[in-house]
Amino acid sequence: MRSAKNAVSPARVEALRILCRVEEDRAFADLALEAALERAKLPARDRALTTELVYGTLRWQRRLDWILTPHCRRKLERLDPWVRNLMRLTAYQLEFLYKVPAWAAVNEAVALAKRRSHGEAAPFVNAVLRSLTRSGGALPPLPDDPVEAAATRLAFPSWLARRWADRFGLAEAERLMTALDERPTVTVRVNTLKCTRASLVKRLVEEEEVACGATDYVAEGLELEAPGPAFKFKAFKEGWFTLQDEASILIGYLLAPRPGETVADVCAAPGTKSTHLAQLMENRGRLIALDQHPARLKLVAKAAARLDVGILECHAGRVEDLCPKFTARCDRVLVDAPCSNLGVIRRHPDVKWRAAEGALPSLAQSQRRILEAAVTMVKPGGTLVYATCSLEPEENEEVVLPFLAAHPEWRLDLPADFPIDPEPSGMLRFLPHRHGTDGFIAFRLRKS
Repeated sequence: MRSAKNAVSPARVEALRILCRVEEDRAFADLALEAALERAKLPARDRALTTELVYGTLRWQRRLDWILTPHCRRKLERLDPWVRNLMRLTAYQLEFLYKVPAWAAVNEAVALAKRRSHGEAAPFVNAVLRSLTRSGGALPPLPDDPVEAAATRLAFPSWLARRWADRFGLAEAERLMTALDERPTVTVRVNTLKCTRASLVKRLVEEEEVACGATDYVAEGLELEAPGPAFKFKAFKEGWFTLQDEASILIGYLLAPRPGETVADVCAAPGTKSTHLAQLMENRGRLIALDQHPARLKLVAKAAARLDVGILECHAGRVEDLCPKFTARCDRVLVDAPCSNLGVIRRHPDVKWRAAEGALPSLAQSQRRILEAAVTMVKPGGTLVYATCSLEPEENEEVVLPFLAAHPEWRLDLPADFPIDPEPSGMLRFLPHRHGTDGFIAFRLRKS
């Protein structure tokens, strides 16, 4: 049993360690969290609290810094990273986790500071957090600039808030940022190669005591209510379902592969969309999965084995090098291009602080190269879908529309009776605040 004097929950210890790794080592939060939870072997309650503290602190990081600043005599950016992150995760508890008593959150932070620095930082941490609690929740003044104010209040980097305000208008940008600040629903795709949605619902209710609801747009989607780590469910391990957002599932429907066809996914890892394509093909035909990272391609093969997908073949290497081996052999090709991931911030809040506006042109250059290579795989009369989980024009319309202008043999192929109406440009835009999904943009093209 922990002594009352220096009691620190293992969840807070792990959360602080992960937050420091994300900031100092540029680690991806989801991977760092998964590794830490596997190593620490925490009980379910502490696993859940660690996850909440990590994602919540990252999600609200700028707002937390804004709240802390008036109570801190030193600039936050000049503090040791572990002190800064300790105060952030404690401020997150004080601001958002109402079940945690303020005194308990502060006491644990001070105890952790004593343990971490042999007591040297503890008085400073204690003074800042006690001052914050004495403020009674009073907030500092916001910046005068309305975009800066929204970015501060909703915890987004200024450059991203400003470009969304310029493109959508400030009110719409605020709705988008608000939706991306919400905890995402846990959405799964039923593996119809193994079961029906009804049989999976029955199994989840009986085995895991998890309630399920139908998704809005796809028949094989389910939303799970308070499920915990769904990847640990027996039904997951046996391949009855996989985790996948509804917008991501709709990308497979947009490509619309048929049984017996030859289909390629040229950026296949980790295999979520590839295995859905196999499902839509009823596990009949040929499914070619390409990825330049051999280690990540192993995830595709692992997912296929778990879900009983037997038509998938994996090829490691650069798309530009592999595509000539399949020239004009594919009925349909999916280009789920590597991107900034700015549409999936609600699932990966560290993307807010990792992404940079200056990186968008180089990403777009890579996306153009991938698209130019992938189109060579498509037969005359075949279909290609280009998609990203980014909402930025540089990565979407500024890649696809110039390609169409330069290649008259390709044209937009607008889907009929699709759940999301295409925009005048032919682009399909999935928006979290409008559709309740992750943010995606997609185009469907046909070769004459």
